[in-house]
Amino acid sequence: MMRNHGHQVVGRSTVMTVLQEEIDRVARSDAKVLVTGESGVGKELVAKSVHTRSPRANRPFVAVNCAGLPESLLESELFGHVKGSFTGAYRDKPGKFETADQGTMFLDEVGEMTLRMQGLLLRFLETGEIQKVGMERIVTRVNCRIVTSTNRDLRDMTREGTFREDLLYRLNVIQLTVPPLRERREDVGPLVDYFLQQFTANNGHVVRRISEPAIELLTAHSWPGNVRELQNVVERLVVTGRNEVIGPEDLPFEIRQPQIIGNQPRRERRRTVADELFKRLVENRESFWSAVYPLYMQRDITRANVRDLVHKGLAEARGNYKAVARLFNMEQRDYKRFLNFLRKHDCQLPFKEYR
Repeated sequence: MMRNHGHQVVGRSTVMTVLQEEIDRVARSDAKVLVTGESGVGKELVAKSVHTRSPRANRPFVAVNCAGLPESLLESELFGHVKGSFTGAYRDKPGKFETADQGTMFLDEVGEMTLRMQGLLLRFLETGEIQKVGMERIVTRVNCRIVTSTNRDLRDMTREGTFREDLLYRLNVIQLTVPPLRERREDVGPLVDYFLQQFTANNGHVVRRISEPAIELLTAHSWPGNVRELQNVVERLVVTGRNEVIGPEDLPFEIRQPQIIGNQPRRERRRTVADELFKRLVENRESFWSAVYPLYMQRDITRANVRDLVHKGLAEARGNYKAVARLFNMEQRDYKRFLNFLRKHDCQLPFKEYR
């Protein structure tokens, strides 16, 4: 185990042994933990392990992705709201902090919080008090352990003025840095076994094991997407496999071929506000006018967020704005209103670039 300037660095030994030993030591205390590392290295798994090995293990573990929600929605998600506090607040709703009382609260990608939200989080850390959105007074006090994660350099952000230094000191009591998978290739085999067992349990798939030659190729891969990428590959092998034993010929092309390029780490794109809004429109079938328009007019999302959303729509619709309007669940009569809105707020993008 390496130590560096007062924080723990997870060494390059097997995650199943060294990392869990470090987690066991951390879990005994109730100190706040900051988990750092590239996207996909398994930071939430580390947070869950801290919780399950702690005295709070029998209480809730609650996770929130801070990168995927606009500020006002994140505030409501964390602190709760009262009926009538905003459009769509049809009933009182407890926040995640309240749900996590006596348990563990995991704030994923805490570096994506706005400065205002950072201030609200800091106040909660100092007092444990919750003031719900729409309520004029503090209604309750909770006690939950805080574990956070980030793939950004929060110290650089404090120097840039985008992350509060006082909040960093509060969160960074114990830091666990999870190295990328390419720096701990000996973990690939145990992780493959773990995911294989997970995906073949009681599901009727024929795959039972992965051959040693296939494991060697998996181990040699650079894994730019880290543990998450490995998990997805194993799941795909299980779902598509037609034999009990997976051989080298069954592996994806990029793993079977020699690694000529791409050995440098690839920074995985984080989910954005536009990603979450696009999901609400396309998968949840919400209308642009109810899911996006109010957030923009209330300044909960920015012009850049709307432009990113339009970009995703045009890419899907191959530059056809009428198809974008249908994709965003608008009535035919709303098409001109949609274009007028985009022009007025400088959110209209050249459609020819997408054809």
